[in-house]
Amino acid sequence: MHVYPGPDPAFPYLAEDCRYLFPPPETWDGNIVAVGGNLSPGMLLSAYEQGIFPWYGPGDPLIWQSPDPRMVIFPERLHVSKSMRKLLGRDEFDIGFDRDFAAVIRGCAEVERPGQDGTWIDDDITAAYVEMHRLGRAHSAEAYLDGKLVGGCYGVRLGRVFFGESMFALKPNASKAAFLSLAQRLFADGVVFIDCQVPTEHLYSLGGQGMRRGDFIALLKETLRAR
Repeated sequence: MHVYPGPDPAFPYLAEDCRYLFPPPETWDGNIVAVGGNLSPGMLLSAYEQGIFPWYGPGDPLIWQSPDPRMVIFPERLHVSKSMRKLLGRDEFDIGFDRDFAAVIRGCAEVERPGQDGTWIDDDITAAYVEMHRLGRAHSAEAYLDGKLVGGCYGVRLGRVFFGESMFALKPNASKAAFLSLAQRLFADGVVFIDCQVPTEHLYSLGGQGMRRGDFIALLKETLRAR
């Protein structure tokens, strides 16, 4: 069987209202759930609804993952430090929402990250999430300084769950300001939790907590049923 790098051009396109059933959680061994398929809207929405997201490197086939443990942020755990409260209070950055989704995802793709050679946000990922934004499923927050985009973040919202994908900063605290502003906005709008995917020290500092994957999947199903 031929394995294509990135999305498989022979895999059927799934429209927004179509769904794909991934292997059940009890069969998952490690973080990788499945390999193959494409990044059409129905495929991506199916993945998020089942606690899965695409994450693969340059030259790899399309890899679907569900980390264990999983990182989430609940409203009552969101941590805004004293310094960040001051920064947000004096409007150091002009914060926007969905002003320029494409520029945010490009910024996430282009920023250099310590310990990483290249980016997983390739042209296929970019096109797929720009389409999700067009459908009203993906959203961004932007931080501007003197009219220039200097930081931001983006992710996917399904009902009362937001799935954070990536962030970038060209100025200190720019991505943090965008993310915290977005998180406060989402929680005020009834979002139950933000999925931050893989635990990191940075996310812990913002109030993130680790969850066993099984507990995360159960919480996700319950929250999506109640939307």
